[in-house]
Amino acid sequence: MPTAIAAPRATTDAPGAAAAALVTSFRRQRPLRAGSLIVTLFGDALLPRGGAITLGSLIQLATPFGIKERLVRTAAARLAQDGWLETRRLGKRSEYRLTAGGRERFAEATQRIYGPAPAWSGRWTLLVLPPLAADSRATLRRELVWLGFGEISGGVYAHAEMSREGVRRALAPFAAARVSLVFEATLSGEASPAQLVERGWNLKELAQGYRRFVARFEPALEAAGRAPVEPETGFVLRTLLIHDYRRLHLRDPLLPARLLPTDWPGFQAAALCRALYDRVFEASERYLTATGAHLEGPLPAAAASVRRRFKTTARARAADHS
Repeated sequence: MPTAIAAPRATTDAPGAAAAALVTSFRRQRPLRAGSLIVTLFGDALLPRGGAITLGSLIQLATPFGIKERLVRTAAARLAQDGWLETRRLGKRSEYRLTAGGRERFAEATQRIYGPAPAWSGRWTLLVLPPLAADSRATLRRELVWLGFGEISGGVYAHAEMSREGVRRALAPFAAARVSLVFEATLSGEASPAQLVERGWNLKELAQGYRRFVARFEPALEAAGRAPVEPETGFVLRTLLIHDYRRLHLRDPLLPARLLPTDWPGFQAAALCRALYDRVFEASERYLTATGAHLEGPLPAAAASVRRRFKTTARARAADHS
């Protein structure tokens, strides 16, 4: 069974040292959120390989991060209760696999994290909500923020590009959406897109998060470029990379590049994430092949689409800036 990565005795294994430092930082978190890391594992590594894994294999995959067996069992059971996972047994062995709903939610997140940047025609979609009770308003606001809307005034939200049909479809589960007003608009007069962005989106905290992300993972990128990456080290670096990037990126409204400053730190973070992911991917896949299994046998090979992750993002950003 793999053991937690320890600080190396010498500096010859630069990627291993970088991974050890990141694991140490991860383990300092209180509480240690095993469920969040398991979500990262399923979304990034396991979904492309069938979306199912035995409990024993999941425990092994969590071991390098210092997550003990009992915590893995508790976290996986909670994810099953929340509808992300379902269990299956074969004799004394058990397996966790993504539910249909879990796969759908992961598909949305996958598009946001690995997909190309959105293009922009210069048009805005405005959504005007009806009066709502405080709890309903808060629930709907969370969904709108997830979709990339900014609140430019009380109950008035703006989105760069989403169509009226897209708004209606995305908000169909909410009763308030049926009596909300949707407009397609362009800015006129002296107003600039930057003014609207400043009013509707607070990007300062997100920018700080991206800068911290870059500072945290730059040493790993440099190390992975200087020496071969061992399978377990590659798996650890890939997992913690996506774990941190996912939590940042899912709070990002993903405004088109033309609406952001040219030195927006999210661009640097995305470039670093692409580069490090590419450098450790093959090693991490070897570790998954050697360590993971489902009830019928070894994990299947990764879907071809996983190798195209991040490939179009840089080109789309460049085109949107031109």
